[in-house]
Amino acid sequence: MDQYGWIVWIVIGVIFIVAEIFTLGFVLLWFGIGALLAGLMNLLGFSYLAQFLVFAVVSTILTLLSRQILVKFLNTETEVAVGVEALPGKVGMVTESSKGALNEAAVKVYGSVWRAYPEEGEGPLNQGEKVMITRIEGASVYVRKVKDIAPKSPDWRSE
Repeated sequence: MDQYGWIVWIVIGVIFIVAEIFTLGFVLLWFGIGALLAGLMNLLGFSYLAQFLVFAVVSTILTLLSRQILVKFLNTETEVAVGVEALPGKVGMVTESSKGALNEAAVKVYGSVWRAYPEEGEGPLNQGEKVMITRIEGASVYVRKVKDIAPKSPDWRSE
């Protein structure tokens, strides 16, 4: 059995590495590498205890080191703004013109109508104007008027 011990380690290593393909944790690869190194230790004539220690230590160290490094690189989660947090920067349409001392108006953005106030330096809001939300305070939005959002492309049908 001593002469075939390295084959057992290699087979175990290959099984771990192949199994890694079907998992998400990125852990089995390191156990596969540990088993391959233990197989090399067997070929060099080291004892079974030394082989097992190399397997255990190498697998553990690689797993711990890779976890810290891979979490930084594979963590693709980004904060996705939803609801009210997603409104700043969005463009809406004035549905009700400004009135009163504060120039209070109504703006429709993504199907919701919001109480809107023009930012400082902006004039009163008129119905039908496009505005961009700059900030939100409570249940009110503050807006700036926008001219054209995107340059108009030529209409091929009018030629």
